[in-house]
Amino acid sequence: MKYYLLLLFSLWVISTFGQNSVSDTSLSIPMFYASYAVQLPGGDMADRYGVNSTVGGGFMWKIPTHWILGADFSYIFGNKINNSDELLSNLKTENGNIIDMGGNFADYSLYERGFYVSGRFGKMFPVLSPNPNSGIVLMGSAGYLQHKIRIEVLNNTAPQLQGDYKRGYDRLTGGFGISEFVGYMYLSDSRLLNFFGGFEFNQAWTSPMREVNFDTRLPDEKQNRFDSFVGFRLGWIVPIFQRLPDKEYYF
Repeated sequence: MKYYLLLLFSLWVISTFGQNSVSDTSLSIPMFYASYAVQLPGGDMADRYGVNSTVGGGFMWKIPTHWILGADFSYIFGNKINNSDELLSNLKTENGNIIDMGGNFADYSLYERGFYVSGRFGKMFPVLSPNPNSGIVLMGSAGYLQHKIRIEVLNNTAPQLQGDYKRGYDRLTGGFGISEFVGYMYLSDSRLLNFFGGFEFNQAWTSPMREVNFDTRLPDEKQNRFDSFVGFRLGWIVPIFQRLPDKEYYF
């Protein structure tokens, strides 16, 4: 029964959203998208991390009055950890090395990892656009931000950095976040040539999620953090409508 309902819904979507060309009129268009952004950290994030990237995707629905609703997930990653020499200080020798279980120096790396999941709301303004379904876009979002320091040890040779021990050093942090986006969205009859790009601003009010850090044997100094990013995001859109054949006229 559920497959039958899914089929009916799919046929309804195709029939409903395939009736017009985007160049003719403002349409109701559901769309999936994938995006990439480069971000500069600000606030308390800048004390811990350097420049990061995000990849993600989501779903948006543009209605004929140009309002847009959607949901988004972004995966955050980077390889710049500020003050990395101070992290794991209680495990290091005088020369700054960590001894593994074989008596050798452990080969380890530190990375930034996180995610932001949100609901989105905004509006398109069809100016400087070739059709009524393209133009300047203003979007806002509200959701949840989480980030941490990922510790990777080559071949997992250091038991002091495994399991619950590793969690004592990762600075796991999370909390409520918002974002603002200003950019341009282009939609066409083609399934391939649909995209958006613009500047994105993120702010979050977060708190540490570990009771104590093993290297300092103390909780984080900042229990109420303000984390922020600013960056440029570019996305590719897959709208759910059929491309219409060219009109033919008979005389």
